[in-house]
Amino acid sequence: MPNSKARFIILKIVIAVMFAAVIWKLFDLQVLKGEQYYEIANDRMTTNIVEKAPRGEILDRYGTTLVSNKVGYSVVMQKTDVKDEEFNDIIKKLVDIFYSTQCEYYDDLPISFAPYQFKFEDENEDGSVEDEREAWFKNNSHLGKGIEENMSADQIMQAYKEIYKVSDVYSEDEQRRIVGIRYAAEASGLSQTTLFTVADDISVDAVTQIKERQDEFKGIAVINDYIRQYDAPGLATHILGRTGKINAEEYEANKDLGYGYNDIIGKQGIEKWGEQYLRGIDGTTGTTKEVNGKEITVMNDAEPVPGDYIVLTLDSDLQKVAEKSLEDTIQNIRASSGVKAKDGADCDAGSVAVIDVKTGDLLAGASYPTYDMSKFNEDYETLINNDAKPMWNRLVSGLYSPGSTFKPLTAIAALETGNLNVNEIIEDEGIYKFYADYQPTCWIWGEYKLTHGKQNVSAALENSCNYFFYEVGRRMGINKLDEYAKKFGLGEKTGIELDEEVAGHMASPEYKKEVVASATDREWFGGDTLQAAIGQSYSLFTPIQLANYAATIANGGARYKVNLIKSVRSSVDGGVVKEFNPEVIEKVDMDDEVINAVKQGMKRVVDEGSASEIFANYGIAVGGKTGTAQVGSGSNNAVFIAFAPFDDPQIAVSVVLEHGVRGTNAAQVAKDIFDKYFNLDSAETTAEPTTATDVQGGLLR
Repeated sequence: MPNSKARFIILKIVIAVMFAAVIWKLFDLQVLKGEQYYEIANDRMTTNIVEKAPRGEILDRYGTTLVSNKVGYSVVMQKTDVKDEEFNDIIKKLVDIFYSTQCEYYDDLPISFAPYQFKFEDENEDGSVEDEREAWFKNNSHLGKGIEENMSADQIMQAYKEIYKVSDVYSEDEQRRIVGIRYAAEASGLSQTTLFTVADDISVDAVTQIKERQDEFKGIAVINDYIRQYDAPGLATHILGRTGKINAEEYEANKDLGYGYNDIIGKQGIEKWGEQYLRGIDGTTGTTKEVNGKEITVMNDAEPVPGDYIVLTLDSDLQKVAEKSLEDTIQNIRASSGVKAKDGADCDAGSVAVIDVKTGDLLAGASYPTYDMSKFNEDYETLINNDAKPMWNRLVSGLYSPGSTFKPLTAIAALETGNLNVNEIIEDEGIYKFYADYQPTCWIWGEYKLTHGKQNVSAALENSCNYFFYEVGRRMGINKLDEYAKKFGLGEKTGIELDEEVAGHMASPEYKKEVVASATDREWFGGDTLQAAIGQSYSLFTPIQLANYAATIANGGARYKVNLIKSVRSSVDGGVVKEFNPEVIEKVDMDDEVINAVKQGMKRVVDEGSASEIFANYGIAVGGKTGTAQVGSGSNNAVFIAFAPFDDPQIAVSVVLEHGVRGTNAAQVAKDIFDKYFNLDSAETTAEPTTATDVQGGLLR
């Protein structure tokens, strides 16, 4: 009996313990981890299918569509329970289809195919990829778990092969492709609920092959998607910009705004600036699976909302002319070069800007060489290895010495500060001898041992007389010159809606100290002021700044913020989301006598001076200024600014040709633009590019 009683007590204890364990488990499941398990259950039962919203379109000022969308096919991947070996085989078969159908796919691994080398991109354009390399290692999820910071590209590839269990049965190229997609999928957060877009805009042939062999592609699906379409391929590429899959840095900065790992985001140009408007709101379709596997649709689905569309200030017809003239002129200069040194054989790049004088609207803006965004993926390797940097937007990022196009500003500054009178005569003596230790020459003395003789300000502008501007620059001093350069926006951002815009630099004692290493040479000398007065020294400006400077002269002193956007409008009802109105950011006070004298000098440049051969017998009066800037090596740069019509200016133009020999050559591009804008007869004979002559100090016109 005692033993029976003891057993009964033990049994009760066991039952009590078991009951307590059940109670605790229920408490743990329903209270402590209730929300977690509820979400897991929800994931298993409910599926939210994201329906991508089309991105907003981009139009020119007259409603011509420049960027739109087309419906295409994308391949997406979902994480499944397959083992690494099977997963790798699926990827290998998928990539084989991509290669056979010439379809691009996403591979973000910054390592080339064998022989393995790093290929980090200089994303912040600081001239080095070291910071990108450091960031990649720092953010690598396998750092310290197979990947180490001191590893070579080859060692990292071997490490990833082990991490992803990629067999040596595959060829070396196949192994690299598998690792590349595995890496990209992992970096994009691939999971059962987060899909990874393997490829987009694939061909119908690829779609057919994947669907016919669907049983071989577990976790792979083909979906309809919106693909960016360029309705005028190659036109205004640098302005429109590009989109791409969001990277890790962009995701971290935008995840709170609802961006996912696989979302498309604006990378450059208007696509980047207008991201907040162009991006639509994705829709969702919810489904629930019952126990028997039957699928029913959950109510209250959210329809996708298209992104807003952006109306630019660009005139696409004028843009076409600007781009074609820029390219043709550069090619003509190269074709007309001979055996003589610095005769334009190296002319291979340039930029042009056209601004509405009365509003600040950018009507056309070109950068050459350019590229076709619709072929960006297939041409990428060629583009990044091109020494002429076709992906670089010279319009807002290129920095150039203005040469003699700066002289109208020197004249205005000298006249307005009382250092020069409009009727004052200065005689060109060929060699400027004010300083004993620095005696620069006028360009005409350097070329022909001649002088311009007696010059007033208008004649000095017509003849681009260096001697005249040496003298007035010295009288005025660098501080006043800097003050007026800033008033006209030189060395200042224009405010154009492009994140790539740089400010440039006006020559100054402070800036010289920043860029000159030698303590002795960092001192500002009188000769520095003389060179700054004629547009050399340390002055470097963008083509868009030069155009806005010309526009400010043309309209009598109103410097506008440069506009690239007219409005943002709703894709749903066409209503105005945001309007962009003209904005004067600086009003330069100038006496009528001053502005008239300077503008008359610019008119004489076109009528009788260095640009007269381009504008001979032209249909309208034009004011302009050529500039020929010496560079460190190679042919001189050609620069030209102009406005028209002279009596009531409507547009201003700036042209820069890298190694274009003479400013006269750049004037041809401006003429072509005026021909189009004012509907003038363009059948006249195109002037032949001019070549350089020997120079012995000073600038050419």
